[in-house]
Amino acid sequence: MVSVDEVRLWVESFDPERNGRARTSRDAILALLADARRLPPRNRYTPGHITTSAIVLSPDGGRVLLVCHPRLRRWLQPGGHLEKSDPTIVAAARREVLEETGVLVNPEFPPALVGLDVHDIPAARREPTHRHYDLIFRFVAGGESPAAGDHALRRAWCPVGRLKDFDADAPLRRAVRRARRDLVLLRRGGADPRWPRGPRPSAPRGRGTGSTRRS
Repeated sequence: MVSVDEVRLWVESFDPERNGRARTSRDAILALLADARRLPPRNRYTPGHITTSAIVLSPDGGRVLLVCHPRLRRWLQPGGHLEKSDPTIVAAARREVLEETGVLVNPEFPPALVGLDVHDIPAARREPTHRHYDLIFRFVAGGESPAAGDHALRRAWCPVGRLKDFDADAPLRRAVRRARRDLVLLRRGGADPRWPRGPRPSAPRGRGTGSTRRS
């Protein structure tokens, strides 16, 4: 099960880099986690719950993996809800990539947190309108051909210079730019991109809006 401490450390390590929406999202996620013993469950809709998604770059870094969301009818990065069986939030993001696209990520490249985004989810079926508090991680694909997939969606490898052709919104474009920058840094032997700003925490601590996106 994903812990509150793990998610809090990731969020605290993230530098919004003078971007107002990223800063607001960071503050909102930390407020959601304040004094929490456990992460809000998936069926808690007021105000919402933690989700995770992935910027998966092609091995050469020139393309990004997108999926066509069947309900929202939009091209987005793969991602979704946390499961009780997920040991970490990074593992949850990796699982969503495999389930939705069949693509395996390369374990030689450590993940990087490249975006935070809080966005509204419209009401549907028995779910009221609520918010997703999304952590966006960068991965590098082990290859571009699918290996598996429980409920694979329509997918596409989009050249990073053509994201607007897929109607990618600002948070997605910004996360892709940061993912590519961190990948270059990693390949040059730079600082660990998992903690791109400030000191890396040594151990978890104790207790102490956006556009419509995915459902």
